[in-house]
Amino acid sequence: MSTTTKSSENWGSRVGLVLAMAGNAVGLGNFLRFPVQAIQNGGGAFIIPYLICFLIMGIPLLFVEWSMGRFGGKTGDHSTPFILNNMSRDNLWKYVGVFGIFTNLAVAAYYCYLESWTLAYVWKSLSGAFAGQSTEAVSDMFTQYVGLGTSEPIIFWVVCLLLNTWILSRGLSGGVEIAAKVGMPLLIFFGIFLAVRGITLTAGEAGAVNDGTVGLNFLWTPNFASIWDFKVWLAAAGQIFFTLSVGMGSIQCYASYMRERDDVALNAMSAGWMNEFVEVCLGAAILIPISVGYLGVEKVVEMTKTGGLGLGFRTLPYLFQQWGPLLAALAGMAWFGLLFFAGITSSLAMGTPVMGFLHDEFGWRRQTSAWAFGIAVFFLGLPTVLFFQYGVFDEYDYWAGTVSLVVFALLEIILFAWVFGMDKGWAEITRGADIKVPVFFKFVIKYVTPVVLTAVFLGSLLSSGGILDQLSNKALHAEITAATDPANLEFLKKKLFFVNLSRIGLLAVFGGIALMVYIAQLKRERDGRDKLRNDNA
Repeated sequence: MSTTTKSSENWGSRVGLVLAMAGNAVGLGNFLRFPVQAIQNGGGAFIIPYLICFLIMGIPLLFVEWSMGRFGGKTGDHSTPFILNNMSRDNLWKYVGVFGIFTNLAVAAYYCYLESWTLAYVWKSLSGAFAGQSTEAVSDMFTQYVGLGTSEPIIFWVVCLLLNTWILSRGLSGGVEIAAKVGMPLLIFFGIFLAVRGITLTAGEAGAVNDGTVGLNFLWTPNFASIWDFKVWLAAAGQIFFTLSVGMGSIQCYASYMRERDDVALNAMSAGWMNEFVEVCLGAAILIPISVGYLGVEKVVEMTKTGGLGLGFRTLPYLFQQWGPLLAALAGMAWFGLLFFAGITSSLAMGTPVMGFLHDEFGWRRQTSAWAFGIAVFFLGLPTVLFFQYGVFDEYDYWAGTVSLVVFALLEIILFAWVFGMDKGWAEITRGADIKVPVFFKFVIKYVTPVVLTAVFLGSLLSSGGILDQLSNKALHAEITAATDPANLEFLKKKLFFVNLSRIGLLAVFGGIALMVYIAQLKRERDGRDKLRNDNA
């Protein structure tokens, strides 16, 4: 009996791989989250800690995750439990790898719903749903949409899930790669169109009160006093995690389908810097310049306190209407279209590790595992749709989309640099490299990145509103104590119930995946597939 279950799948081309990896990284946060984070944390000064975090945390983690994935692919492993297991003789590391399946599944559960909003808003823009509407009416449309005022959100969500499942069932080169080759160029084209339109906006034109450059200058005007604030560095580090999709397990999975001598160093740098271009150059040149052009600086500052979703879905559709019917429809299609392509290229990456695990360990066919992922996302995501107003969506985002990323990244860097060994790790990074990787990164990966990640984790744990406060529901209990209106009190109590229930559900999912990994390990031992691990570790 064969000792491995090597997949016959590979990437069709380097361009396809890099675009798919960039698509994995480029997501909704590049356009909705980054500009708001910059404004809230020092404007132009924010880019300094942001780029430093990219150099000492982002690039090192990209190198590590790409090389770990390619290393695991040599023995036919395409999911983090057994990729990590191959790098150590300690069996516990495969249970750390559970994060790499859990995070993708749990994030996809709410991310696909958010992604479906963009698809619905493309249709609304093209069908003229926003034409002639007041700013309040356009804002209320979004409130009604997420409040399930009609069946429309459910329909678009199911369509989005079916589209993701169908593309995944087509495989890497026949599905994911083609989606990246189509989606990423269109995303960049739409982004350039909107950025040029936003920056060239002129005061007095179609009701604008400021030039577009006023918003750009406001965004990048530095407040250097903020550089010394730990919360700013925490925000910069968090944005790097959010934007590069590190600490998820999807990068390792994509890289595991590379050929043994394929380069990881240049590919990792290419995908990383493409994401930075999209985020810093395009993401910063659309939302804020257009909003400031029409609403002024003070109102935009106030609106950014609630994040980028409000500006992106409640405000921009109305502002586009000021440009006339044709340009409004085109702008709406471009804005929500680029958000959709950013979303779907990321959600496809989330499905691949789950499918790889089911194929490697249980022999499921590609189509079967794709449908299993789609059905799992449907049932796990259903609470985020039905109980959105009770904070279930936010709980998924916090625990699966934030905390899990930091924990997994910290543990995987320790495994790579200190357990597997930095010398062996460096050899993996540089083997077959088309560029000379600065030896500086060897020191950074071993010492600097683990220290920075530890600081990020401790900061997230102990800071106000951090992990401990979230676990105790401190803010929610304070709201319940202060509530005087009976209806509001009843709502807050229901919210507390659903928040706690969603956490129990996420823990159950994590435990269920861990059990599947345990069963897979027993199956490997029975089939004799575990013999190569000690030779590799």
